[in-house]
Amino acid sequence: MTIAVETRDDGVAVVTLDRPERHNAIDLATAAELTSLWRRLRREESVRAAVLTGAGERAFCTGIDRTVTVPQPPSPYAIDDPLRDIGPKANDLWKPVVAAVGGMACGGAFYLLGEAEFIVADETATFFDPHTSYGMVSAYEAVYMAQRMPAGEVARMALMGTAERVSARRAYETGLVSEVVPQGEAVAAAVRAAAVIASYPTEAVQGTVRALWAAKEAALSQALARAPELIALGNAPPDAQAALFAARTPGFRTR
Repeated sequence: MTIAVETRDDGVAVVTLDRPERHNAIDLATAAELTSLWRRLRREESVRAAVLTGAGERAFCTGIDRTVTVPQPPSPYAIDDPLRDIGPKANDLWKPVVAAVGGMACGGAFYLLGEAEFIVADETATFFDPHTSYGMVSAYEAVYMAQRMPAGEVARMALMGTAERVSARRAYETGLVSEVVPQGEAVAAAVRAAAVIASYPTEAVQGTVRALWAAKEAALSQALARAPELIALGNAPPDAQAALFAARTPGFRTR
């Protein structure tokens, strides 16, 4: 199992991506576990809110595991995205989810952050999107972040790739993060908030979550529908992506 779940007495489930040796990157087994978990939590009445975090101190999640091979259909009009259904909303879970981020959150992590109600980050958190650096289109990731940050900030993060990381403080200033806490305290802060929410009547809470998402659902759905064709047209071949990834050099600046 690559997902750890703690169900607390206060109605909060703490969900932890548990692959710290891989920076909590998501392989196909983890993706399947996430989908199954969110659908299971829909039916557990004792769970009224969730906190999502990553194990270890180095990363919340670094997206798709680069060692994964994803078989694709033999058609330029179809792309199988293994991360498309890893988020709670993609699985019809309308219980509120609070993300607790420490360390790196990048690339495919935004599928998860994009479907959380809000994000608590500790002061070590950094956010970046490496896609363009490795010859890939940032489509789903940029769309999700465009729901949370000013357009110019999303554009800068998506286009600067690995050259620049957004600090926890800058993420707070741009609205991506709702609270910044000292190192190691993100989960505790997120649990405190989730426990308050879980103490309220669940019908009212879930109705409010649905209302908030309805405000942006049409634009989000239309934007995500364009993503596969943009990826098909703009992505470099897998071997070229791998070469760019292998040739990466350390060095970035945080703002």
